[in-house]
Amino acid sequence: MKLVLRDLLFIFCAAQTIGVRIQSDPASSGGVIQTELKTTVSLLCQPEGSAETETDEELVWLRNGVMVSLKDDNKIGRSSVCVTPVIYEDNEATFTCHLSNNATRRASITLNVTYPPELSGSAEVSVEDSADLILNCDIWANPPVSSVLWTLNGSEVDLVAGRFTVSNDGFTGRLSSTGIERSLHEGVYQCTVVSPMYGTFSKYFQVTVTEKTIKFPLMPMIAGIVVVCLTSLLAVVARWRTFVKCFKSCKN
Repeated sequence: MKLVLRDLLFIFCAAQTIGVRIQSDPASSGGVIQTELKTTVSLLCQPEGSAETETDEELVWLRNGVMVSLKDDNKIGRSSVCVTPVIYEDNEATFTCHLSNNATRRASITLNVTYPPELSGSAEVSVEDSADLILNCDIWANPPVSSVLWTLNGSEVDLVAGRFTVSNDGFTGRLSSTGIERSLHEGVYQCTVVSPMYGTFSKYFQVTVTEKTIKFPLMPMIAGIVVVCLTSLLAVVARWRTFVKCFKSCKN
């Protein structure tokens, strides 16, 4: 009989176990919320189970494992968190809600913030003949851009003839060349990227190659002038002392 009562008590306690759930706006899919920059995401956490309708359970929110500060009236029974406006740093941020007295009773949700590359407009670039040319395009986006294309005067750049090097680290697309020549490198460059979600973006660079200027070594020149001035000053002082001695001798 005691064994039966103990089993019944265990079943009753199991039925009373309270977990938590998170509701979101916009709705999540598989624990992930798809959203964009400058939008608002609302999260609501509440206990669930047989006592879901009435409970005095205290709730705790974490953002990437760090506790979120909540007002006292936003902890008991149900608790909400609002992310507004959504920024770059919110991408892949995970919000977790759990019971204050039982951290194993928890639920989590992750933000996937999408944004296009900030690539537009034009820029004027002036480079001296025989110097190095470096052009940068901001290609940072989520999802990442699928392609980066460089053109010169409407045609795809000739990497071999123009001695160009192309690089892409996921944040910046770069076109560079050393020892540029006016006949090969002057013109209008275009950086074009394709986003699988947001489409095509471009930026133009008007590159002008100028005559090479003769650069004077400024610091050695200043040092030379200082030495000459000090030498002249010492010579004047020496001559002045000689003059004074001679003047005294003449008076005597």
